[in-house]
Amino acid sequence: MTGWTATTRREEPMSEDVPQQFHRQPYSFVRRGDRLTARRQKAWDEFSSTHVLDVPRLVTDTSVAPEARFDQAEVFGREGAPLVVEVGSGLGEAIVHAASEHPENDYLAVEVYTPGIADLLMKMGQAGVQNVRVVQANAPEVLENLLEPASVDELWVFFPDPWHKTRHHKRRLVSPDFARLAARVIRPGGLWRLATDWEEYALVMREVLEASEEFRNEHPGRGATEEDPTGGWAPRWEGRILTSFERKAGEAGRHPWDLTYRRA
Repeated sequence: MTGWTATTRREEPMSEDVPQQFHRQPYSFVRRGDRLTARRQKAWDEFSSTHVLDVPRLVTDTSVAPEARFDQAEVFGREGAPLVVEVGSGLGEAIVHAASEHPENDYLAVEVYTPGIADLLMKMGQAGVQNVRVVQANAPEVLENLLEPASVDELWVFFPDPWHKTRHHKRRLVSPDFARLAARVIRPGGLWRLATDWEEYALVMREVLEASEEFRNEHPGRGATEEDPTGGWAPRWEGRILTSFERKAGEAGRHPWDLTYRRA
């Protein structure tokens, strides 16, 4: 296994000379620099060959070719463990913590940002966890091409890029198309957990999921107010630790909006 990844956060928009098939859905990330600090480089050198999946590419280095396949038993070396997938794992705080608390689960991080992956690998090594793998690729292509249908027990999308400007809303990850891909890979009865610190995007997420026939809100009507009679907001899930990103959002006066949906 060698390294390449996908995330919800900030990658470079595709250039005009990219083949047309890549314009079916705008990328929800902007590519950042890949330069690593000494500590991150050490973690990358030590763990990327064994913990970052080597997947076939189509054209770009974050694409996933249609023939790609994810054999969970082969990757993790065991059979029957529940599979949790986090899209946009960032610096790996949430997924490494969860993996250390629940060694009975297998965890797959989907991230495009190389320094973020290196940080995740560093945390993983420090925690001594063995049940985390990373794929460096565009998240919709991971769900469409890499993962098998009904193979995921939980899908996490925590704090995806909100793309504030109206002209950039088409880049938002949570959309009807992405919900269809999520429904493809989440097993019946499995969960999709979401969180954002932007209220407007939270309302969009809820609208997308409520319109889907494939998902059912685990907390219908919860948190309803006169201004927002729909409700449906989930309580903060105890498995989602307070990350540095969320802490900074709180310092800026923004609080998280959580949603939990079950695959019908």
